[in-house]
Amino acid sequence: MSIPHVSGPPLTEPPASANPPAPPRLPRLFSTYVLVGLLAAGLIWSGPLAGWVGSSARLQTAATVFTGVFVQAVPFLVLGVLVSGTIAAWASPELLRKLLPRNETAAIGVAGVAGMALPGCECGVVPVSRRLMDQGAPSAAAFAFLLSAPAVNPVVLVATAVAFPGEPGMVAGRFAGSMATALLVGWLWARFGRPKWFTPRPHGHEHWAPGRSRWTVFTEAARHDFLQSAAFLVIGAAAAAALHVLVPPTWYRELSGQPLVSIVVLALLAVVLALCSEADAFVAASMSGLPLLPRLVFLVVGPAVDVKLFAMQTGAFGRRFAIRFAPLTFGVAIVCGTVAGLIFLGGVR
Repeated sequence: MSIPHVSGPPLTEPPASANPPAPPRLPRLFSTYVLVGLLAAGLIWSGPLAGWVGSSARLQTAATVFTGVFVQAVPFLVLGVLVSGTIAAWASPELLRKLLPRNETAAIGVAGVAGMALPGCECGVVPVSRRLMDQGAPSAAAFAFLLSAPAVNPVVLVATAVAFPGEPGMVAGRFAGSMATALLVGWLWARFGRPKWFTPRPHGHEHWAPGRSRWTVFTEAARHDFLQSAAFLVIGAAAAAALHVLVPPTWYRELSGQPLVSIVVLALLAVVLALCSEADAFVAASMSGLPLLPRLVFLVVGPAVDVKLFAMQTGAFGRRFAIRFAPLTFGVAIVCGTVAGLIFLGGVR
């Protein structure tokens, strides 16, 4: 029986060089293009948007609050991402290990004190803290820096002194309460925090590669962190504006004579108003109908936890982290702010 002849190519493995070409890649939609598109859309439809907002007093108030929060925060966000890009390009893990003590408790103390050297709002410190972790710093030390930098830097302390003339106890109490909050939260996170609560960086996030200049690494890291943080800043500012118009402007006057209740209420107000740490002292000073102690707690809680900061921490570290870190920080800040007020203000007044 003969085997029939089968026409066609020989049944052999094709050479490696004969692999079919990869399909063409679709162009990536960079976040930069999305931002530019949104800005262009806002300019094109600015007239109808302005008319819609102007038709309602509440919408006007919300737009003013949103703009105020965003405009106040953006310069410090820019400062923060510039520092973040600098860390990515020039601060190697080896350098950080030299600067931070090997003992984690000591590293928390050094990072908390180092926060005094960066004048900036809390929104600008979030990408810096994430970058410190990416470059090998202990997470507890990065969080101590995150909480101390926006609350105890010279700009904030000077603003507090200007807003409360003749009340040095407010400046000392804010410094002591905020520093104690940063160090205590850092120590508690070192003891009870878990790495699995963090969202890992996406594959290919690291900007450094052999042969790339430090300037390229700096610009790409700064651009990435700014666009990511600005997106969550918009979400947080919108939430703060929405909550602001729902709170009656005279509600806190009814809290006069109830210091314990006013402490809790002002702490919650600090969370929902999401003010910049360079401006919150003037808001607290305007609440002249309330004792100084709850207003001090307002100043200690605000830079540590608010809706804007919660949204940005969710974007930088992950939701599982944020839902654990925010309540911890809130409770510690209330306790530290109250104790600092009792010490430096001479009691509830």
